[in-house]
Amino acid sequence: MRFGEDFIEELKSRVKPSDVIGRTVKLRRQGREFAGLSPFNKEKTPSFFVNDEKGFFHCFSSGKHGDVISWFQETEGLSFTEAVERLAGEAGMAMPAPDPEAAQKAQRAKGLLEWMEEAAQFYVAELGRVRGRHARHYLQDRGLDDDVCGTFGLGYAPSSHSALKDYLVQKGASLGVLVETGLLIAPEGGGVPYDRFRDRVMFPIHDARRRLVGFGGRALSKDDKAKYLNSPETPLFHKGRTLYRYPQARAAVRGAGASGLVVAEGYMDVIALSRAGIEHAVAPLGTALTEEQLRLLWQAGSEPILCFDGDAAGQRAAHRALDRALPLLEPGRTLKFAFLPAGLDPDDMIRTRGRAAMEDVLREARPLVDVLWERERARVPLDTPESRAGLKKRLRDAAGEIGNKEVASFYASEFYARIDALFRRVRSGAPGRAPTKAFPSKGLRKLAGRPTMGLAEQRFLLAQIIACPQILAQTDETFANMPLGDEVINRLRDAILEHWLTSTSVDTESLHRHLTGKGFADDLRELERRTIPVPEQSDTDRVTRWLKTAQDLIERAGSADEQAARVKQLLDGLKRGDQSSLRALGTARQSANVGDEDDGNV
Repeated sequence: MRFGEDFIEELKSRVKPSDVIGRTVKLRRQGREFAGLSPFNKEKTPSFFVNDEKGFFHCFSSGKHGDVISWFQETEGLSFTEAVERLAGEAGMAMPAPDPEAAQKAQRAKGLLEWMEEAAQFYVAELGRVRGRHARHYLQDRGLDDDVCGTFGLGYAPSSHSALKDYLVQKGASLGVLVETGLLIAPEGGGVPYDRFRDRVMFPIHDARRRLVGFGGRALSKDDKAKYLNSPETPLFHKGRTLYRYPQARAAVRGAGASGLVVAEGYMDVIALSRAGIEHAVAPLGTALTEEQLRLLWQAGSEPILCFDGDAAGQRAAHRALDRALPLLEPGRTLKFAFLPAGLDPDDMIRTRGRAAMEDVLREARPLVDVLWERERARVPLDTPESRAGLKKRLRDAAGEIGNKEVASFYASEFYARIDALFRRVRSGAPGRAPTKAFPSKGLRKLAGRPTMGLAEQRFLLAQIIACPQILAQTDETFANMPLGDEVINRLRDAILEHWLTSTSVDTESLHRHLTGKGFADDLRELERRTIPVPEQSDTDRVTRWLKTAQDLIERAGSADEQAARVKQLLDGLKRGDQSSLRALGTARQSANVGDEDDGNV
């Protein structure tokens, strides 16, 4: 809906920002303004200000700025239209007349919402009646007394097929409307509609606008096929776009000083967390998190914590959420994962070990990048070159799933650093031997005077890779692990490997651009000047000569162990004409364009 400028200005003039914002943020008058702690970031010194005369709020710690309409958008996830409707209701202003179709749709939704509220009152009343006695006993066994049930709006759906229907029809509801709300089921083959929820403890579900749009029902009979049953998709209720207790939890996250919501698995977990003082908890509605639910979570905070059981099922659920979130990651928008001891959910944890133990689990929540790294690392033993190359490829593919290029780049760089640390064998001489003489720290262009041991060979290895980066498909692991003596040469190697591991396509030109951007322009010119040109040769000959030179350097540094043995194995295979020794690390490329999806890059 579009609103005229006059309507918006009149609306804002009728409401003081300090009155609206002061309901959730403790404000203290400071001259002509009001000051308080930021509702968006945890802080000890007030940096949040509200100015009634100018009609805005400003938060210096987060940079957020706006009026009372944008306040509702920021803090409750409302659309502009929804925020205007909310504010108009508080200001006592009638909304402008919408187009007839929209007005009819809104009126229809209002009618459905009214019957949902009537149904909620019916369920609450039934919980207190005789036929709700076994439901009360179940809740009491779970530690929920009458006050708690009242706080969370819990109720009971009788086992009768028509108890709710009869009640609402008597109040004037039509069967068609009740079917549309999802409260009744219309048999497919025709017949009289009947109550959807029967003999179940009932949990009301609200949308981000605090409207009661659906229910969840927990079966009390062990013979019931579905332990939990939710409302179906209706004009009001969309399961994949709704989170249990979201509006209440979003309002509580600021007071908790948390960086995001806590996501548990079920209704009882959320209630247990809330009763333990962790009121910023929500739950999806029986399915894996959807993209819409993730966006809801991020509207409430940048780092929601997903809390899972520590067993195999919990790990699988965490990994599904991780995969769903990867394409949506952006700067300041990620996930953390908290894993409970196997066999315990939050409700069990709090009842058996107490609130402090639960808070410890949340405090130790792990970043998404750690969970992703450990999942890929644990898939197969990393005891062969092929399995290590597989790890690189999987991580590269994972980083490639991230839609935001800046975040994807940092993930790829982080994976490169972890792979480098994991696979590194030797970077300097073996213990007990004198280290190779270090190069001057100002770089290759300063390498003059008496030659350092292996300097020519090191220049050759670097120059060959810069001239023909596709040979890294067979040599990258050896290149990463071989001993080099100078800090600058090591940094040049790291920059080469970073580009190789974080790019899906690498050629000489792109590598030169990357190294130049990293500040190695002078070093590249000096390297080219000091390296003896090599005649044109095949990929196999180029790799053979590179590996032989690397073997000499490794042995000279006193590191003739696993690395030297592996290089020798490759060389022996090449001498026999055995191409499988090349295939063990990847097939030699025929051109400088490296766009192959199986090249093992991150």
